[in-house]
Amino acid sequence: MNVKTRALTALSTGLLLFGLVACGGSDSGDTASDGGNAQASHGAAAGDGSAEAEGGDAVETPLTGEAKQKAEAAALKAFPGTVIKSEEDEENPGTYAVEIKKSDGSEIEVYLDPKTYKVVKTKNEDGDEDGS
Repeated sequence: MNVKTRALTALSTGLLLFGLVACGGSDSGDTASDGGNAQASHGAAAGDGSAEAEGGDAVETPLTGEAKQKAEAAALKAFPGTVIKSEEDEENPGTYAVEIKKSDGSEIEVYLDPKTYKVVKTKNEDGDEDGS
């Protein structure tokens, strides 16, 4: 390969990568069912270490593995229902947040201490903090 061909290849590759990053890297759409991959494409350059979604809201890191299992089990023990999502909470740093849909249809966000998995606070979907 001569120098001109290498330069053109490098330039076209760079432009392609720039385009993919600028467009989110995928045409699959950003949905909650993508396993959290959409978070990597939003606001990674926020500068303060926290990613932001297009609307300016912090993108929270989903819980995985043992932390997810323990946090969800503790939250469900306190508030039976169905887990909607579980994540590291950005609004309350140092806590896990598990959102639960209760049997009456209402939703509650349960904040847990990540070391003890004890409920430290709750928030109803309508925004009222229970402070439990």
